[in-house]
Amino acid sequence: MDARTLSRVIARLRAEAPEWNPTALAEVADETERDPFRILIACLLSLRTKDETTGPAAERLFALARAPEAMLGLTPRRIERAIFPVGFYRTKARVIRGVCRALLARFGGKVPGDLDALLTLKGVGRKTANLVVTMGFGRPGICVDTHVHRISNRLGFVRTKSPDQTELALRKKLPRRHWIELNDLLVAFGQNVCQPLSPRCSTCPVRTFCRRIGVTRSR
Repeated sequence: MDARTLSRVIARLRAEAPEWNPTALAEVADETERDPFRILIACLLSLRTKDETTGPAAERLFALARAPEAMLGLTPRRIERAIFPVGFYRTKARVIRGVCRALLARFGGKVPGDLDALLTLKGVGRKTANLVVTMGFGRPGICVDTHVHRISNRLGFVRTKSPDQTELALRKKLPRRHWIELNDLLVAFGQNVCQPLSPRCSTCPVRTFCRRIGVTRSR
């Protein structure tokens, strides 16, 4: 699949997106007026956690604290109780406090809008950093999670073995105008239509473009 065809795929997905359930992180971005800090924290909560758990956990936590200094005013146990049952909630409570300390000590309490600066925060990987850059600052970045990695390969646009490899491949092949919207579109598409094990190929809006790589069973 070439870049022109992928642009057509993205246009088709964009047209269908209003019919799908939005992602938890997209809802957080909208509800917080794209506050970089709350997007960063919500993304940390979302790691290895389903959206139906991430959204309520973020809402409970942000009812208690919406800025780094206020977050550090909460005990680790209080954060744990607020975010339970997200995956690895005890570890995430420690990571959140560590990130808040670093933001106050090194960035004046503000979330940096630079990818490299974000990656210096302990516990922040490329997926999280790219998401903050795109959702929180509206700057070009390619956030690759399991959905983006799987679908990019399933479509036949890239042939990679890991999300990091997929990000690098997409940076080379994907027109820059699509970078910001790619994650939100493909994650929603992956949750609602292009599921991992039994995708809904019969009703897929881009089935005529898809090479169905790795698909052995579908609906």
